[in-house]
Amino acid sequence: MHQPSSTPRPSIYYRYQVHAPWLPSAHAAQARQKVVIAGSGPAGMVTALELARHGVASVVLTAELQLSQGSRAIVFTRRSMEILQQVGVAGRMTEGGLPWRYGNSYYRGRRVFRMEAPHDEDDRFFPMLNVQQQYMEEYLYDACAAHPLIDFRWGNKLQSVEQKDGHALLTVDTPEGEYPLQTDWLVAADGGRSGIRTAMNLQMEGSSYEGFFVIADIQIDLPLPTERLAFFDPEWNPGNTILMHREPHGIWRVDYQLPPGETPEDALRPESLKARIDAQLAMIGHAGQPWEMDWCSVYSARTLTLPDYVHGSVLFTGDAAHLLPIFGVRGANTAFQDAQSLAWHLAFVVKGLAGKALLANHSAERVGAAREIIDEGGKSTRFMTPPSRGFRLLRDAVLSLSLTQEFVRPLYHWRTSRPHEYTHSALNSPGDDNGLFTDGPAHGAPPRNVRLGADEFLLDHLGGGFELLYFTEADAIPAPLQAVLAEWRARGVPLRVTAVGAAGPVAGADQVLADADGRCRRRYGVSAGGAAYLLRPDQHVCARWLTLDATRLRAALQTALPQ
Repeated sequence: MHQPSSTPRPSIYYRYQVHAPWLPSAHAAQARQKVVIAGSGPAGMVTALELARHGVASVVLTAELQLSQGSRAIVFTRRSMEILQQVGVAGRMTEGGLPWRYGNSYYRGRRVFRMEAPHDEDDRFFPMLNVQQQYMEEYLYDACAAHPLIDFRWGNKLQSVEQKDGHALLTVDTPEGEYPLQTDWLVAADGGRSGIRTAMNLQMEGSSYEGFFVIADIQIDLPLPTERLAFFDPEWNPGNTILMHREPHGIWRVDYQLPPGETPEDALRPESLKARIDAQLAMIGHAGQPWEMDWCSVYSARTLTLPDYVHGSVLFTGDAAHLLPIFGVRGANTAFQDAQSLAWHLAFVVKGLAGKALLANHSAERVGAAREIIDEGGKSTRFMTPPSRGFRLLRDAVLSLSLTQEFVRPLYHWRTSRPHEYTHSALNSPGDDNGLFTDGPAHGAPPRNVRLGADEFLLDHLGGGFELLYFTEADAIPAPLQAVLAEWRARGVPLRVTAVGAAGPVAGADQVLADADGRCRRRYGVSAGGAAYLLRPDQHVCARWLTLDATRLRAALQTALPQ
């Protein structure tokens, strides 16, 4: 029988709650489920919340009785916050988080590069927000627990998976023993050491880099801003790199590379941790500053992905699907995008609104995103931790030249995580006007937010299905377009129309945004009425037109929802 620990995890700043296990004896016989999600990390819970938003129930299995130990992911991007806004937790994230937009690189005691992430008045969220993962998971769990379509089962460990004809038979272990559970779809969100991936003997493709990094969270009072700090080739750790981030509740993360040959066990010895953290504090001018350890861990940099995320009735997401370097804040932020994509694709298949080919599209898009991240993340990793003599010579040349030569300093840029653009998605309309636009989000891009008022933005009004942004000053959506909309709605497709630019009500529109100053039109590259954008349920653009008619709208919807 599975016996998860009931002792609260230790932490200086976070109080862990131990939850009661879900026990089979307290519930009726288990019916066959539509979706079971194995794993309650960021990918698993966002998948559950997004499925629920599309009206699909799920069971979430987690082997533990409490949230994950340690801060883990701490930096969340603007796009992640926009996704978390959709599932209702962005407000709690911003209340306790630390926003920032600058990153600094130091060499030989000098700042040689300062990164500034773009931010303007049309952005509701800052480029980056620092919050410890325990808080983010708490907010997601509270949202899951409050939703009637999510059955969250603490202390339930997935033991085995047997795929049948069109479904999967699971064996789940609990403190009372095992029980069988059938599901049409199993979402493998069980992390980087995915037991499901191992049991299915699935191999990842890519690279693993030599060397280890220590993450140490310390409680200390440092008079430094909330900005990324990177130190290259310091005297106390020659040839290696140190990163520092401020976290909420008086915590600082110190992230440093180990010398070659040092084992993780040696690195985590208290005397080793103390010596290195003291050396780092001394280097930045705070020698002797008292501090206390909260949590520490060791990781290695890997750039790996499964070549396909769909295997029969098992769908992989998050770290179970890929292992990405944390440089550029790619871990949890990529998982949110994975989960958002998987949930709408899967929901439309479960509800019979599209065929299983839609899941193949999800896999193709997210594998493509992972490979793009692997390409960019690999560049950052090779700069932070050169894997060969040649790469080290190149990196050291950049370091040396950066003291006097401006032109090499941008090579320090850490290639921050950004949302993938599905430029070549099979769901993009081949017959629209994408190539004729001179501005605005193109095929596959996420939407651009627009400030509409003091605390009102365009993305506050979007989400939940397909969105047609129709730019018009008329008092009605053209009748032929309304007929196509009615036709697709009759099939059960969630499809909402937002009229942008009209001063009064617009017949056939679900909502109207006045856009009196033309800000929305400019952000979307629109100059005349009749232009339109079609956004998928994950808000990425799948079609845009300078002029839209019924035939083109119908064709775009048929492309976006293959049967």
